[in-house]
Amino acid sequence: MKKTSVIGIDIGTSGCRGVIMDQAGTCLAEASVTLPAPKRDDHGVEQSPECWWGALERLIPALLRDIPTETIGAIALDGTSGSVLVTNRDGTPLGPALMYNDNRATAEAEQIAAVAPRDCAAHGTGSGLAKAMWLLNSHGTASARIHTQADWLTGMLCGDFSISDTNNVLKLGYDPVAHGWPDWLGSLGIDKQILPQVVEPGRPIASLLPELAERWNLPGDTLICAGTTDSTAAFIASGATEAGEAVTSLGSTLVVKILSRKPIFAPEYGVYSHPLGHLWLVGGGSNSGGAVLRQFFDDKEMQQLTPRLDPEQPTELDYYPLCAPGERFPFNDPTLAPRLTPRPDDDVRFFQALLEGIAMIEQQGYQRLAELGAPYPVSVRTNGGGSKNQVWTHIRERLLGVPMRKAEQEQACFGAAQLALTGLRSTTG
Repeated sequence: MKKTSVIGIDIGTSGCRGVIMDQAGTCLAEASVTLPAPKRDDHGVEQSPECWWGALERLIPALLRDIPTETIGAIALDGTSGSVLVTNRDGTPLGPALMYNDNRATAEAEQIAAVAPRDCAAHGTGSGLAKAMWLLNSHGTASARIHTQADWLTGMLCGDFSISDTNNVLKLGYDPVAHGWPDWLGSLGIDKQILPQVVEPGRPIASLLPELAERWNLPGDTLICAGTTDSTAAFIASGATEAGEAVTSLGSTLVVKILSRKPIFAPEYGVYSHPLGHLWLVGGGSNSGGAVLRQFFDDKEMQQLTPRLDPEQPTELDYYPLCAPGERFPFNDPTLAPRLTPRPDDDVRFFQALLEGIAMIEQQGYQRLAELGAPYPVSVRTNGGGSKNQVWTHIRERLLGVPMRKAEQEQACFGAAQLALTGLRSTTG
């Protein structure tokens, strides 16, 4: 039977979600499973890689329950950016994985700062490289290998643990412009032999392991394709494909991303570039966002207030909504205080002022990216919880001065499925 569908999987920290999609982009099945919460201890945040695999083993049968399995042609997945683990050569983990928000590798971050170029994405305790060095110091052996969350799970599916993708390795120090691992890694004691080979997202790696194909009743030639990071997968899912097309994530924080013809690196603002096809995905993240709204209103209250907003009459309160002092983008100021006064007695006006403040930060974010050399948006798509507020969308459109487009899909797993389709088409023409 002709291979007409693919599986895309998004692995998070609290769960994983999957989708089966056909070649026209139609969703045929969706499923999700939960993960146990990461273990937290002071600055450490870790999770068992085996629990990721256990979730995947539950998710795939749930996806396939009502689908002709012989139609599946490829699988790809995305994982959280900066989550790393070390394994033996056969892929066996040597200990827990350090998650993207683990900040214990302070000494390692200082070592990296002494040798890494200013515009490298491996700076800071949040980098994959700092975490990998900490893990190697704690669990490393002569046969150790460094992995990101996504490429380890990809290896579990196909048996090849030597491959990663250009997006997931950025925070490990990979140079996306020179297309290789830099020599300065050697001064940190990192042997390039323990680092993965790097391919483009969506590139076919190998076929699904025979024992897994038999277990899930999938074709033995089901392709396993290189994946990407969760945020890149969400961007791909949105349908943005041309230079100047942008996507804003309105979740707990505000993240803006835009497709550019050239890479932009401005670490002082947390701005880095991921290669994406023949373009570059440039982005930055503010500390403002939905978490500030929830300091004052719950979801029900926001739903009740929204119809009473008047986007044609700005409040002119000029708020800078933050949960706590400190901003990283579009301004790099660790002491920047929240600006949330004066607070009017009218909750409707206060709520609108908060929305206007976050929208202004979004506009300033895209302006900052343009000042750094990226294009200003020609259109903006939105994902995250804030995308559902149409009045907020109207406020943002007025401030940005560009059309707001509907995202084709908001879930990152749809972006992973698009990569699987890319891999399938590359082998079938």
